[in-house]
Amino acid sequence: MTGTTGTPGTRLTVLGGGGFRVPLVHRALLADANHPDQAGRCTELVLHDTDPERLAAIGAVLAEQSAQHDGPVPEVRTTTDLDEALSGADFVFSAIRVGGLAGRVSDERLPLAEGLLGQETVGAGGVLYGLRTVPVATRIAERVAAVAPHAWVINFTNPAGMVTEAMSRVLGDRVIGICDSPVGLCRRAARAVGADPDRADYDYVGLNHLGWLRRVVVDGTDRLPALLADTGALESFEEGKLFGAAWLRALGALPNEYLHYYYHHREALAAIQEADATRGEFLAQQQDGFYARVSGSASTGAFAAWEATRREREETYMAESRQASGGWERDSCDLDGGGYDRVALALMRAIARNERTRLILNVRNRGAVPGIDGDAVVEIPCVVDAGGARPLATGPVAPDQLGLMLQLKAVERAAIEAASDGSRPAALRALALHPLVDSVHAADRVLRAAGH
Repeated sequence: MTGTTGTPGTRLTVLGGGGFRVPLVHRALLADANHPDQAGRCTELVLHDTDPERLAAIGAVLAEQSAQHDGPVPEVRTTTDLDEALSGADFVFSAIRVGGLAGRVSDERLPLAEGLLGQETVGAGGVLYGLRTVPVATRIAERVAAVAPHAWVINFTNPAGMVTEAMSRVLGDRVIGICDSPVGLCRRAARAVGADPDRADYDYVGLNHLGWLRRVVVDGTDRLPALLADTGALESFEEGKLFGAAWLRALGALPNEYLHYYYHHREALAAIQEADATRGEFLAQQQDGFYARVSGSASTGAFAAWEATRREREETYMAESRQASGGWERDSCDLDGGGYDRVALALMRAIARNERTRLILNVRNRGAVPGIDGDAVVEIPCVVDAGGARPLATGPVAPDQLGLMLQLKAVERAAIEAASDGSRPAALRALALHPLVDSVHAADRVLRAAGH
């Protein structure tokens, strides 16, 4: 292992630095350390969290991961002071979970008690999570503006589209939201047509966790029609198995995996209701065990414990939806979606090195998607360089897609309003207007149960 050199580098701050997935970001930084262009390389990684024990546990994982790396590694610092973490940052990765996994379990269980979908980012659960998270995310944006005004904020925090839009009201285009679901879908579709995922172009449009892949262009030819016509190829990867070839052909597009909760709502809800535990309950038990085993910075075997836990987490991702669509296991190609850590690093590298690239990101629309106003955060392909991310025009959007986007945008904005000024009517609108909530009275009871 080699320490950091005197080469000018980048300071990266991770908010939610005690979070379970932070070692993935660190792993991507270690891989980038061997990039021939050392400009913009991360030489200092600052982890911020409100929980010092979780910080210590993740610090132990990172120390072991660094020790296994043959090359330069970033210096790692931890702090529970937000302004200290932000001071001098070039990039800020925001990956917070307000209320922890206990909050997620509540977001899932309260809607399920009313016969509504209980899911982290979709439906009533997603609205409850947003109501709790937006005020904290907004305060973070305000501190970034005050302490690190030149920093770029890369938002991982869910619900990513809603949170990014709330933060953009403070930071403008200096906050960019990311998600690995679109890149995973695109790469799997490219492999299904026998193409190199890195050489294909993708036409994708939507909001976070509500988008559609409309074209897969390889050497100037759209290969999606041929893929839709080939049932074997179409059902060889995750989205094909989730939705089924017949429905994908009827749509003429490949939906983001989260649209399974919309297109197969009855089956998805039944599978979640029949499960022994919600996803949040499973993760809470799993992660409590991990953090208990890796408590204290002097622990050994931290990396092995983390890696085993991570693999189980990925293999069980969206297990209820797979059960609702026939029951099947994720294969290695499905697991290799691209990773939010790699998306974040590609974004940071493009900005820091002026390394022009195209990425699917959550940014203000600015006229790119017809029918959506300019300040609305959408999830579409962007060109990224030192000036940030510029959304690319999508052309007309199918009525069914645009209709869902507009309805969900209204939900997001009502939730932002409610979270910002405590408006109970806005909170009720956010919940009751969601297409997966079928009763105003049920929405009102869920809000009351959640303390709103």
